[in-house]
Amino acid sequence: MTILKYGVAILLLFTFGIRINIEMKILHLDTNHSLLLTQLEAAGFDNHEEYAASKTEIETNIAAYDGIIIRSRFAIDKTFLSKAKNLKFIGRVGAGLENIDIKHAQKLGIKLFNAPEGNRNAVGEHALGMILSLFNKLNQGDQSVREGQWLREEHRGIELDGKTVGIIGYGNMGRAFARKLRGFNVEVICYDILDDVENSDATQVSIEELFEKTDVLSLHTPETSKTIGMINKTFINKFKKPIWLINTARGKSVVTADLVDALKSKKILGAGLDVLEYEKSSFENLFTSKKDMPDTFASLLRMNNVLLSPHVGGWTVESKEKLAQTIVDKIKSEFC
Repeated sequence: MTILKYGVAILLLFTFGIRINIEMKILHLDTNHSLLLTQLEAAGFDNHEEYAASKTEIETNIAAYDGIIIRSRFAIDKTFLSKAKNLKFIGRVGAGLENIDIKHAQKLGIKLFNAPEGNRNAVGEHALGMILSLFNKLNQGDQSVREGQWLREEHRGIELDGKTVGIIGYGNMGRAFARKLRGFNVEVICYDILDDVENSDATQVSIEELFEKTDVLSLHTPETSKTIGMINKTFINKFKKPIWLINTARGKSVVTADLVDALKSKKILGAGLDVLEYEKSSFENLFTSKKDMPDTFASLLRMNNVLLSPHVGGWTVESKEKLAQTIVDKIKSEFC
């Protein structure tokens, strides 16, 4: 019966171009929105869940699976892929693919699906919220009132109106952020390694023009060899004016020690950081204990012109569903 089933599927594929999913087994390695399981099951996939086993344990039977769904639990490296003999796809429920050995996966013919479309709106709103909070000293004002103080002059803010916002990385996230800036009467410029990425929301400029004009710098780049350590002392000192820095992208793009020095010298007026250099690759942890905390990060914590959040820029109720739905749709489009 199984042979007949495969024979019919192959016949339909070659005759009519119809693709049929024949009980492909998917291993889910992270918990996600329940629609991932329900919709994939309804489409004929065989779901298996493993949220507790170690990477080594999973490697022992990964050859039994056709697909993997993961967020950032561990790295899918060459060793892991070499044991996944029947793997046809990896779905990463998130924006980037930096926890996957992309080149080796592609060499093996494994399809890679990610979902930057799913949380771009959330990231854009988070970046905008950080700017407005920093400009208006909302966190400081809230804390002072809770302490029984009423310091109006000390919490006088500045306006976003009339500023120039520079965006590095004008893909899904950068575009969504630029769209959120409509109505604020700001000039939005963007710098990207690709040519001709500008649209009605931002004007693409050279890196030299970005350095000259920017008041607020927002990062929307993936983690690559070129972006790790990108925001360092040399880079910061090229800006013609003191700037505000927003990072909702990847923590390793900013050298924390150089950021702290720039905040002390007022070369950077304030920073909103949803991601940190010290994050674990899983994005789930920071430090095991306080004694593991670097001195530079301790200095950052003492600065009242720094706003921090635990990598939740794309972590809304709505984006959880959108991310899952995007992955489901891409898998079904390819295999059903």
